[in-house]
Amino acid sequence: MFKLLTNDLKAYAFITLAAALLFIPFIGNMPLFDWDEINFAECAREMIVSNNYSNVQLYFQPFWEKPPLFIWLQAISMNAFGINEFAARLPNALCGIITLLVLYRTGKSLNDRKFGLTWSFVYAATLLPHLFFKSGIIDPWFNLFIYSSIFYLIRHTNNPIGTFGYKTALLSGFFLGLALLTKGPAALILLGLTVVVFFILAKFKKISELKFVVVFFMAFLITGFSWFGIELIKGNGYIIKEFIEYQVRLFQTEDSDHGGPFIYHFVVLLIGCFPSSLFLILAHKKSDYDTPYQKHSKRWMIILFWVVLVLFSIVKTKIVHYSSLCYFPLTYLAVYAIQKLFSGEFLWKKWFNNVFIVMTCVLGLAFILVGCVPFLRDFLIKSDLINDQFAIGNLKANVYWTGFEWLIGASFLVFTLICIVKIGKRNFKFIYVLFLISLGTVYSLIMVIAPKIEQYSQHSAIEFYKMCSRHHYDVETIGFKSYANLFYGKLEPSVMKDPNFKVYAKQRLIDLEKEGETKNAVMYTGLIHTNWLEVGDIKSPAFFVGKINNVEEIHERRPALKELYRQNGFVFFIRLPDKK
Repeated sequence: MFKLLTNDLKAYAFITLAAALLFIPFIGNMPLFDWDEINFAECAREMIVSNNYSNVQLYFQPFWEKPPLFIWLQAISMNAFGINEFAARLPNALCGIITLLVLYRTGKSLNDRKFGLTWSFVYAATLLPHLFFKSGIIDPWFNLFIYSSIFYLIRHTNNPIGTFGYKTALLSGFFLGLALLTKGPAALILLGLTVVVFFILAKFKKISELKFVVVFFMAFLITGFSWFGIELIKGNGYIIKEFIEYQVRLFQTEDSDHGGPFIYHFVVLLIGCFPSSLFLILAHKKSDYDTPYQKHSKRWMIILFWVVLVLFSIVKTKIVHYSSLCYFPLTYLAVYAIQKLFSGEFLWKKWFNNVFIVMTCVLGLAFILVGCVPFLRDFLIKSDLINDQFAIGNLKANVYWTGFEWLIGASFLVFTLICIVKIGKRNFKFIYVLFLISLGTVYSLIMVIAPKIEQYSQHSAIEFYKMCSRHHYDVETIGFKSYANLFYGKLEPSVMKDPNFKVYAKQRLIDLEKEGETKNAVMYTGLIHTNWLEVGDIKSPAFFVGKINNVEEIHERRPALKELYRQNGFVFFIRLPDKK
């Protein structure tokens, strides 16, 4: 295949078409997942509904946890295609296309055309990177901007002279600024730590000049702080203050109940980035045949990988996509190792072959078990293996299975093991087949298994939210946090502007501040709205969703709420307006 793509135009056209076919079709075939997907989509929806594109909002109040760039992209998509799942996920599908094109171009610049083509293919065929381009979360764009900034730093520090030095410094600062506008100061922290480690390993040798550093920071500040500056001029400085405080708290605490052990991200990358993650192990071996520029690029990539991995292993909040920036250096180093295997410089040793077999068996059996859920469901419900009423309720959902879904895992297991045997006999062309199997597996899991998981985990609640929205009823959650009730319940701005609610909210905020429970009103808007629907002077029925684990407590503490029914682990309630 690579021999047919003899020039850049053919390569760009092929990658664009292939990526579009991989990432765009069927991205709207299932509801968004709580929390992050629905959180960002709701912010975009509120931008459109309120016609306020200046601020990120939640409950139609300034939401200072994220900058606006990605939300703007989703809002543009929703304006074009409607407020729905397809529009919410389309920006990341387009990011997938752009990312593969960038990998080809930059891989070609760092090594050669074949390296660039292989890199774009390997990235698309690796499990988690592929999955993220079909999601509605911020990280794919954030990671692309950070990587682009790092790429120009690689080129700059290799040859920081003349106009080339100005260009690379300018572009690196520009892309870092876009990363800041996408997700916040984590961009500067990640790049800054990477540069510091590179400088230390370079034994404090001069890697740039002051004039280029000034250009870099000017580009970064003008781009990254453009929105912050506008908000400051408009008198919204408190948003910036709260935004910074949130970022600091995120690094210091287990935010959103997402904690985990130090090795959390090591395991995530090892399993979630199969098979690239195993080739990464080989890539750390030194090569005497690399050019100085290749050694320079490889050092940057290794540093970036370990800085991101160690940093987010230290950070107390543990979420899968926090280490997703590692996908770029991880897959780069995987391709580097693959090329060395083809050249005969690296050897496919027995221990490495055995590691591949073990990982393949672990993943294959996991995929088979997921496909066997309809056969195992009754056993799991009746046994004592699951000590969670809500999870058992989820399993009781009526989900259609053909009974052949386990074949996805079985096919992955059998064909991957065949590839490993072939590769073990130095038939390295089967490495490409190995990645094709990975690509087919992840595509099948997304198309076949993911919608069924959604039906178990949240579907009944989302259908309830949709029902409430059709009748313009308010709906909130009790005992658990969700953004699905806002997006699918279509919370309207008028709800938050109700005079009676505003009076109640003002007094409730004062009470919370006296209790020392709040630093910012926005944090408790959802809680206050829920309290209002429970006890306030409502004009129409209000609805609530809880979990079966907390149903007795809800009945005891909220007698005004009448239970409607229970379904798949969720409990649904109504509160009628008081009779006058």
